[in-house]
Amino acid sequence: MHDEPAVAVLRLGHRPGRDERMTTHVGLTARALGADRVWFPDNAGQSLETVEDITDRFGGPFAVELTDSPQGVIGDWEGRVVHLTMYGERVQDVEDEIRKAHRSEGDESGGEPILIVVGAEKVPFDVYEAADWNVGVTNQPHSEVAGLAVFLDRLFEGRELEREWADADRRVVPMETGKRVESEDDG
Repeated sequence: MHDEPAVAVLRLGHRPGRDERMTTHVGLTARALGADRVWFPDNAGQSLETVEDITDRFGGPFAVELTDSPQGVIGDWEGRVVHLTMYGERVQDVEDEIRKAHRSEGDESGGEPILIVVGAEKVPFDVYEAADWNVGVTNQPHSEVAGLAVFLDRLFEGRELEREWADADRRVVPMETGKRVESEDDG
């Protein structure tokens, strides 16, 4: 999966005190389901610290950054932009086109990096215009975390679930019942 072009997530907007958990979960979902990095608004420092802590303990690579210019991240992105919105085209209608642009199998130059934009508060119209695709995972109100998870799974076609993690201090041991986390030194 990491021989493919980069996949990054940009969280637009963050209301301190209200969005802490949701912003953090955008980052954790991005990390767990195959993205290489996430940008949070500059007022989401607690979310950055939490995602960095999880990456330190459960492995990476995964980069977390703050930005004071989300529009600048979009404008400077050298690749394709996917904006997740319930007002967009149905994911099932555009996922093959997005996947093809990302992978460009058989193309010597390889595919293009993908920036996935995930909103919080009202998204400015220029984000819709800057996106190569405005994608609705469903055209019903739902969580942006759920939309991101479904989109990443469709982009990677489930390969992200087999990912190996480097530099982990611990790992979760899959079990039918119970909870087990082992130190990597125990393994």
